[in-house]
Amino acid sequence: MNRTAQPLDADVLRTSLVGPWAQLDVVERTGSTNADLMAAAAAGAPDRSVLVAEYQESGRGRLARTWVAPPGSGITVSVLLRPTGVPPSRFGWLPLLAGLATLDAVRELTTAPAGLKWPNDLLLGPGYRKVAGILAEVADHARPAVVVGIGLNVVGSPPDQPGATSLAAEGGPADRTAVLVALLRRLAEREAEWRDGRGDPDATRLRADYRSGCASLGSEVRVELPGGTVLTGIAEDVDRDGRLLLLDPAGHRRAVAAGDVVHLRPAD
Repeated sequence: MNRTAQPLDADVLRTSLVGPWAQLDVVERTGSTNADLMAAAAAGAPDRSVLVAEYQESGRGRLARTWVAPPGSGITVSVLLRPTGVPPSRFGWLPLLAGLATLDAVRELTTAPAGLKWPNDLLLGPGYRKVAGILAEVADHARPAVVVGIGLNVVGSPPDQPGATSLAAEGGPADRTAVLVALLRRLAEREAEWRDGRGDPDATRLRADYRSGCASLGSEVRVELPGGTVLTGIAEDVDRDGRLLLLDPAGHRRAVAAGDVVHLRPAD
């Protein structure tokens, strides 16, 4: 385990978090917390189940990327959500919501500049370097459910992420247990509010808060779409479905549902 990191304290996590979360398990090692919870969802695992791993060997990020962090260097956690009463058409807000909750927690823990790169990468520090990423996957099609995985660099960053940073490197705490408690509390609050509003991002403060926390908005960006197409323009807004609204150099607006954003010029 990383010399500067302490093992997660499962007893403290359960005492602090079971209530808003139905159950919480900590494992020493696994392939992927998301894959494990996807299987658990199909087997009937309850809403608001949480799985945390000290080390995951086959962690995954968005767009089929890997996320493999050295043991003890960060947080790898997945949560299972069964948002009863929310139309599945609004599930697309869950990864943005998780990104916003991670931003909430990081701002609680450090005064370093922080913001979101659409849709849900968390950037931290004066150089706005990546510190966290999120992957959401639909699980258990018979009973609508979503598994949301969060990887957050706490005392170090994965070697396959050049240019990334960590919470501790930007003046934040190195206590991963305390960081995870803050993160899951914020996530529980955001998700409960969203669920109470039947997933409508404008019936709550979700879309307004996301806009406020998204560093992409107002910036000149390049967007690499899953099929290989590249778009450039000004990231103007996020619509009711969580899509990025891009104004291209010819003055045309386009809604982007999925893609990899690169900031070319920050907002003025």
